[in-house]
Amino acid sequence: MSTPPSSPLPAADPHKPLLWLVSLAIFMQMLDSTIVNTALPAMARSLGESPLQMQSVVFSYALAVASFIPASGWIADRVGTRRTFLAAIVLFTLGSLACALSPTLHWLVAARVLQGIGGAMLLPVGRLAVMRSVPREQFLSAMSFIAIPALVGPLLGPTLGGWLVQAASWHWIFLINLPIGLAGLLAALRIMPDHYGQERHHFDLAGYLMLAFGMVALSLALDGASGFGSAHALVLLLAVVGIAALAGYWLHAAGRSDALFPLTLFRIASFRIGILGNLFSRIGSGAMPLLIPLLLQVGLGMSPMTAGMMMIPVALAGMAAKRMAVTLVERFGYRRILMINTVCVGLAMASFMFVSERQPLPLQLLQLALFGAFNSMQFTVMNTVTLRDLDAGQASSGNSLLSMVMMLATGFGAAAAGSLLSAFGTHLVGHGASAALHATFVCVGAITLSSTLVFWQLPESRPHPRAVEEVVE
Repeated sequence: MSTPPSSPLPAADPHKPLLWLVSLAIFMQMLDSTIVNTALPAMARSLGESPLQMQSVVFSYALAVASFIPASGWIADRVGTRRTFLAAIVLFTLGSLACALSPTLHWLVAARVLQGIGGAMLLPVGRLAVMRSVPREQFLSAMSFIAIPALVGPLLGPTLGGWLVQAASWHWIFLINLPIGLAGLLAALRIMPDHYGQERHHFDLAGYLMLAFGMVALSLALDGASGFGSAHALVLLLAVVGIAALAGYWLHAAGRSDALFPLTLFRIASFRIGILGNLFSRIGSGAMPLLIPLLLQVGLGMSPMTAGMMMIPVALAGMAAKRMAVTLVERFGYRRILMINTVCVGLAMASFMFVSERQPLPLQLLQLALFGAFNSMQFTVMNTVTLRDLDAGQASSGNSLLSMVMMLATGFGAAAAGSLLSAFGTHLVGHGASAALHATFVCVGAITLSSTLVFWQLPESRPHPRAVEEVVE
C-alpha cells in the first residue's frame, strides 16, 4: 500500500482546528485506556472484590470497542460524521460518569461497555473526517499530527491514574473525562464537518451479528475460569457457540461480495499472516497493562502513584523504539525482525517472574524499559506488514479489521490473564499473590512466543524506504 509524499501542514492551515479536535478525542480515549490499570487494586478494595479478579473492567471496554468498530464507518456514512462524532463523545462522557457512580463491579462493567461503544466511534470517525477533509498531499502529515496523543496518553495515563487514586479516589480517573468530554462536545458543534458516504452501501447485519456474537462468546469463555467458577459446562458452551458463530460468519462472507470484511483480503499473504500474528501476539501484550500494575502494587506493595511512575520507562522506550523499527526493518527485513523481536517480547514478559522486593530499582526500571521497547517495535512492524500490500479499494476494510483484531486481542489478553491468575491462585494457595502473578507472566510470555510460528510464514522482504513510517499505531 503506497502513499504519495506528504507536504507539511502550513502554519495557517484551515484544517488545524479539526486536527486538534480529533487529537483531543484520541487523547481522551487513550488516556482512559491506560489510566484504569493503575487504579484496579483501589477499585477492588472499594467494591469489595479481589484485585486479581478485576480483569472484567479492562476486557469489557476492549470487547465493546472491538464489537462496534465494524459498524462505526457505516453509521458515519449514513448519518454523517458530525452527528456520529457528537454521539460518540456523549456516550463516552456519560459512560465515564456512570463508571464513577458505579456501586458494584457489575455496574462498573456495564458502564465500561457504554464507554466502549462511544470509544469505538471516536477514533475511526475522527480519522474518517480527517481523510475526507484534508488534501491528499497533506494527509500523512495530518495523520502524524493526530497520532501524537496516542503516544502521550499512555505516557500520562498510569502516572495520572496513580496520583488521582492516592490524592483523591479511583472515581476521579473517570470524572476527569467529564470536562474533557464537554470541551470536545462544544468544539465539535463548531468544528466537525458533516461528511456522508458517496454511495449508500447495504450493511451486512447478519454477518455483523455473527461476528460480534462470536467475539463476545469467546471472550466470556476465556474469562470463564475466574468469572464462572465451577460452571465449566457454561464455559465450554460459550466457547463452542462462539467458534460456531465465527465459522458461520466465514461461510456467510465466502458467498457475498458485500460482506462486512471480504474474504478476498485473506488472499493477500502479508495481510493474512499479519492479522493472525497480531491476534496471538497481542493476547500476551494485552495482559501486561493489567498484570504489571498488579505486580507492583499487590506483589511489591508500591503505592498507586509509585506504580504509575514505574510505567513511564515503558512508554518512553516505546516511543523511541518506533523510530528504531524503521531502520531495522529496512536493513534486515520484516520476517527476520518479527521472528527475533517476538522472541524478545515473550522472554521480556516471562522475565517479570524474577521481579521481587529484593531486586534493585534500576534493574526493575531497565526491565520495564526493555519490555516497552520490544513491545512497541512489535506493534509497529506487525501493523506495517498487515497493511503494506492492500490496494486503495481494500485499505478501508483491511484497516477496520486490523483495528477490531487489535482491540479484540487486548480483551482476550485481559480475560486470559484473569483466568490464569484465578487458576494459579487456587493451586498456589499459601504462596501469596506474587506466586500467581509470576506464573501468569510465564504463561502470557509463552502465548506471545507461539506467534513466532505465524510470522515464520512471512516471505523474506524489505520495505520501500520509509514505508514503515506510513503506518500509524
